Amino acid sequence: MTDAREAALETASEQTPAPVPLLDPREGIPPVVASPEALAEVIAAFSAGTGPVAVDAERASGYRYGQRAYLVQLRRDGSGTALVDPIACPDLSGLGAAFADAEWVLHAATQDLPCLGELGMRPAGLFDTELAGRLAGFARVGLGAMVENVLGYSLEKGHSAVDWSTRPLPEPWLRYAALDVELLVDLRDALEEELDRQGKLEWALQEFSAIAAAPPPGPRVDPWRRTSGMHKVRRRRQLAVVRELWTARDQVARERDISPGRVLTDAAIVAAALAPPATTHALVALPGFGNRGSRRQLDVWMAAIDRARALPENRLPQPTAPMTGPPPPRAWADKDPVAAARLSAARVAVTSLAEELRLPQENLITPDTVRRVCWEPPRTLSLERVGEALAAHGARPWQMELVAPVLLAALTDTDTS
Repeated sequence: MTDAREAALETASEQTPAPVPLLDPREGIPPVVASPEALAEVIAAFSAGTGPVAVDAERASGYRYGQRAYLVQLRRDGSGTALVDPIACPDLSGLGAAFADAEWVLHAATQDLPCLGELGMRPAGLFDTELAGRLAGFARVGLGAMVENVLGYSLEKGHSAVDWSTRPLPEPWLRYAALDVELLVDLRDALEEELDRQGKLEWALQEFSAIAAAPPPGPRVDPWRRTSGMHKVRRRRQLAVVRELWTARDQVARERDISPGRVLTDAAIVAAALAPPATTHALVALPGFGNRGSRRQLDVWMAAIDRARALPENRLPQPTAPMTGPPPPRAWADKDPVAAARLSAARVAVTSLAEELRLPQENLITPDTVRRVCWEPPRTLSLERVGEALAAHGARPWQMELVAPVLLAALTDTDTS
């Protein structure tokens, strides 16, 4: 290595200090709250605390059915850190009421809010540190990366994908869980300052308000269509096999409280759809059906395939889900060339604006909103009408103010009326 290269590396090292490992919570690992008496103490402590409340939840995705919380972590000034077992204490509405007027600080709020809502905990207002990082232009917005880049500490992230339904929870996991909320409020404060410096704080506050006010997500339409590998399945009878197997698997997974993928893989479902077996013996020979777990349910899988095989033509699923909006963009050139030109111009304009503002394009405005406005633009092209069209599809005021002018220009340039 040359002397000049060594000097450059030394200079870079001096400019970017190595992150400080954060190994233990300030007050140590708190005991897990798993009784009404312990929960009452935590409620009293958090009611007496001040300022925002750091909130996190751990699920057992990939191990258990659904997205329920198996540990809830909280931290507040004057209250310390609490680790609550929601299996032992399934009603946390009293805890939520203890800081009902406080701002919640979460990382990737939309991931945790549904399972917290199931426990009776709903925020009046929140600050999402992941979304704040996106709006501030950070390239990496995971909690570990944000804490490292903004605060200069490194978090141990080795337990993010463990089975949080395990009881008792091992001490290293509890340490990891407590550290996840240790610096969350500090991160919030630093990001608020950075957003204010960039002139983006009001944008963030509008986004946070929208998240807090959003209703719980409803059930998906035709969730079986999200089976991995579905693009290989073309025929309607084959689609029926996917649907019946997916539904049977979901019922077994729900009854056994096991992640559906551990009951039967998506790849196995697609394999059975592409070559539906006539017998159980032939089913076992297919990939994914010969293992011990799948063999225990062979009669269930075979019955599902037989149901799909027996369906009359008029009850077979359609190749695509019912359309509720514009067609896929790849079809626009044939269906409506003018709309295709509008969309192309709008995409270029929105992408350019997002780059100028140092924002991910999807945070500036959702691609679906752009598609819908381009497919059915306002009859009268004006700044006001384009803004109203954006608002009708859920755009916030800050998005309307920024996007409406560039979208209007794109629509006007391609208007042939």
